[in-house]
Order: sequence, then structure tokens, then C-alpha cells
Amino acid sequence: MTTHYDVILSPVITEKSTKLSEFNQVVFRVALDAQKPAIAKAVETLFKVKVKAVNTQVVKGKTKTARGRAYKRSDYKKAIVTLVEGHQIDITTGL
Repeated sequence: MTTHYDVILSPVITEKSTKLSEFNQVVFRVALDAQKPAIAKAVETLFKVKVKAVNTQVVKGKTKTARGRAYKRSDYKKAIVTLVEGHQIDITTGL
């Protein structure tokens, strides 16, 4: 059985995701097998807000080189959650 903490792993704090907060959107790193309804339910339960929409993206890991050896970063999934007007999440405070 998965909990809401297994679905939502962490907030994504970048310039782009901070800019999205102007449009009532928040970006989270989520589990690779998480589906949109589960993500929406987890955000509503953990942050006590209403979710309008969820968009997801699978970010493919880059191939990097360290000490002459190539390795590949892990793939991860991120979710852009749009909140209903009047609701907001301050991700800097934490849970």
C-alpha cells in the first residue's frame, strides 16, 4: 500500500517553477509509476487545497562523465499541479 508521501517525493524549486507560481501552479517530483488521479489526491490531502489539473512529464536522465567513466542519471517524473483560484501552497515552509 502506498501513502501520499510515496507519491509526492519533493517540490521542484527552480526559476521556472517559481515563475509558475504566478499562474497558481506548483511543481513536484513524483514517483515514476504515479498516475494523475493519485497525484491530485495526494496534493489535496497533504496540503489541504483543491486541485484543478495535473500535467506530468518524464524527464530522461542525462549521460554524464566522471573520472573518465560514463554513467547515466536516473529518469524521474515531475508533476505540474494547477490549483483552483484562491488556493495556494507555500513550498518553502515544508509539510
